[in-house]
Amino acid sequence: MNGISGAPAAHAIAPTATIGLAEAPERIRVSRVPNVLLELVARGSSAFLLGTFAWFAIVHWRADPARITLLLLVVAECLTVGLALFARVPVRRDWTPIAFVCAICGTYYFLAIRLTPGVRLVPETVGATLQVIGIGWQLAAKATLRASFGILPANRGVVSGGPYRLMRHPMYFGYFVTDLGFLLTSFGLWNLVVYGVQFALQAGRIVREERLLAADPNYRAYKARVKFRVLPGLF
Repeated sequence: MNGISGAPAAHAIAPTATIGLAEAPERIRVSRVPNVLLELVARGSSAFLLGTFAWFAIVHWRADPARITLLLLVVAECLTVGLALFARVPVRRDWTPIAFVCAICGTYYFLAIRLTPGVRLVPETVGATLQVIGIGWQLAAKATLRASFGILPANRGVVSGGPYRLMRHPMYFGYFVTDLGFLLTSFGLWNLVVYGVQFALQAGRIVREERLLAADPNYRAYKARVKFRVLPGLF
């Protein structure tokens, strides 16, 4: 800034200032290349993992078409990961190891789910109903956010309308209800552990997101209005 503002007073250094200005966009463009490549690799990997999971899940569903909860599980994960592929790049992300582990493991936990039939604690229709409610709540939250969502904790702007008037993280509530619907119809020790870990990771993810957003005065004002993260009276 100082070099540019001093240029008109000393014509001898004007060419140097001009060269500096000409080179600046090139430096900025080069510095953005790694970020663009990282976005492409991350989103391409997400698409591959989602496609692989969906293929295996559909194979299991075709073997037992009565398991509608399995098909709804695919729909739910496509909404979660698939839509994140088209989210806008945030202003700021949390790349700390804890945030990264919570976000990645909490998102791709579905790769560890046992898709074979388990113990049916509730009728298939009850589990499917819970999943539809959870998916609907997710859609309402995502429609309110539009492109302001993703996998890693980030500041993509503060949203306070729609379901966000009732809780600060309604999308996670939708995930919980959807996951509960599948777990109750495909219950087993392995799936119980997977979902237990996943719920813990999502709680950690929420805490990391709020820590990042706390630097935004708009979010602090929103947090003062909406008291609960996900479960009123509990969390």
